[in-house]
Amino acid sequence: MSTENEGTAAPATPAAPSAPPAPQPADAPQAAAPAAPAVPAAPAPLTGAAEPVTQQLPPMPAPGAEPTQQIPPGAAPPYAAAAGSAPAPAAHGAEGWPPPPPTVPAYGHGGGHGGGAWGAPLTANGAPQPKPKGRGGLIAGVLAAALLAGGIGGGVGYWAADRSNNGTGSTTISAGSTPKELKRDAGSIAGLAAGALPSVVTIEASAGDGEGGTGTGFVYDQQGHILTNNHVVASAANGGKLTATFSDGKKYEAEVVGRAQGYDVAVLKLKNPPAGLKPLPLGDSEKVAVGDPTIAIGAPFGLSNTVTTGIVSAKNRPVASGDGSGSKNSYMSALQTDASINPGNSGGPLLDGRGAVIGINSAIQSAGNGGFGGGQAGSIGLGFAIPINQAKNVAEQLIKTGKPVYPVISVSVDLQAKSEGAKISEQGAPANELVDPNGPAGKAGLKPGDIITELGGKPVDSGPTLISLIWTYKPGDTVKLTYLRGGKPTTVDITLGSRVGDK
Repeated sequence: MSTENEGTAAPATPAAPSAPPAPQPADAPQAAAPAAPAVPAAPAPLTGAAEPVTQQLPPMPAPGAEPTQQIPPGAAPPYAAAAGSAPAPAAHGAEGWPPPPPTVPAYGHGGGHGGGAWGAPLTANGAPQPKPKGRGGLIAGVLAAALLAGGIGGGVGYWAADRSNNGTGSTTISAGSTPKELKRDAGSIAGLAAGALPSVVTIEASAGDGEGGTGTGFVYDQQGHILTNNHVVASAANGGKLTATFSDGKKYEAEVVGRAQGYDVAVLKLKNPPAGLKPLPLGDSEKVAVGDPTIAIGAPFGLSNTVTTGIVSAKNRPVASGDGSGSKNSYMSALQTDASINPGNSGGPLLDGRGAVIGINSAIQSAGNGGFGGGQAGSIGLGFAIPINQAKNVAEQLIKTGKPVYPVISVSVDLQAKSEGAKISEQGAPANELVDPNGPAGKAGLKPGDIITELGGKPVDSGPTLISLIWTYKPGDTVKLTYLRGGKPTTVDITLGSRVGDK
């Protein structure tokens, strides 16, 4: 419960007396009337609350009291002090005027300074009970403040209504009529999410030994193919169990059609797909611009049908979803987004502002482990998605043949080299294995030790970046490559070769 703008609560004003004091003759000297009793000081506001309201509330008549006394023109009201004069003493009692000042309320004990908790009951000996310790005391204080503030609002509302009934002008403010049915535009986030959720599934994968996990996928076509990440289904790929649960709670068994570890893409197929499957529309990830809105749907930490939003934070971000040093890593030239992505979002769709899929959510930068992927740390606003143009090419190949096909230049890259580019390895294998003389790079004249600095007009700053960029193309594509040898740059055309399957 928020404590902001609650202000300082005031005690209830005592009811007006049954009869006002007798009027004095016009020629009699008028004594200055005492000032109205001031509202007693409230306790200091809770830590974190807004500054207390300092405006004094006017006295409020009790229910059923007579209307406000009419004051002759020019005469000072009997309950107000004349300007610059001291209040005259007055007797208090059944016939006294003004009424006696209110007693000190329990929550204002000691003038609001150093007293007990607001509304704290007294012990048997009359002393206030000790303040509760810890968070419970704060919650109790907040609750009391809210109730007191509500009481003030009720009093003001009654006073305004009483004035209105007496013909002094209405102070009521009426809100506009509430629509009977709240309609959301189909292009709003709520509308786009409502349209996409029925086509997103929560995937549960379990291996024979009990290992497994939860991820996300989405309907790729009406035949029942589901697109997701390889790492979501890898544990169940060989003899395990896979299920896909839709947003309506209906669960279907599934099987792996094909998976590509290097791309971190996999295709499943529902064993008994329901009729009327609605594939999500695919966008064009090449036309995405930094700043475009994004919507991520998935099952973070098993919480199915979770929707988060953000923007495209960057494009062509080289990401290795493993540890970046082995042959089992996955590489992508990713779309970066600040939409919240957590473990369990993997494999889910990243939508654009039209509801079209522009990427597959795959990895996060974690503050907990300092690396990509792995671990159970939460989102820090650095999520990465495989561009859908690349994922679509991989999916079509997997559906067609069950195996991935990778574009290659047939060189061995030193992933640990500290250079301004991707360095071709100089040791660890014979020269003809480090650079295949019959491969694309060998035919273009590259040799061990050359440093590749650019591919397809995009800068290359490391081995993982080079691999990520190569895999955005298809086998047979011709691209320009720039490399350094002895500090001298050379640019050549390379026609990409192919490799079938994962190593």
